[in-house]
Amino acid sequence: MNNLKERLTDIQYQVTQNSATEPAFDNEFWSHEDDGIYVDIVDGTPLFTSKDKFDSGCGWPSFSKPIQEDRVTEHSDMKLLRSRIEVRSDTADSHLWHVFPDGPKEFWGLRYCINSAALKFIPYDELESEWFWEYKNIFEWE
Repeated sequence: MNNLKERLTDIQYQVTQNSATEPAFDNEFWSHEDDGIYVDIVDGTPLFTSKDKFDSGCGWPSFSKPIQEDRVTEHSDMKLLRSRIEVRSDTADSHLWHVFPDGPKEFWGLRYCINSAALKFIPYDELESEWFWEYKNIFEWE
């Protein structure tokens, strides 16, 4: 994790390291629809898949679940004087944003609302060349 300030853009650094939030509807992945996986911008850990992404209308990428439960951790957040659940990546401890219980019922009722700046997208066609071949099967089981 050395030289994060040099490796990340300012917004990526502020979001992942200082719990900042990027603007709604003005971020890279809120309306992104390509097949692939989203990895932690800090250490490359796979976090979410496009198969679990949906349009919640909130202006940030929303996912029904992480790619694996143990890839994210949940923490109590009372910063806005109301109870919320902050979501962080497990290995790099990157601030991702929050999980809310207002997602679609057919997707377990959860909405992982995530800052685009905390993510890097790996397109389906590049999964093998980026060493994520084991995730190709997610898109081949239809």
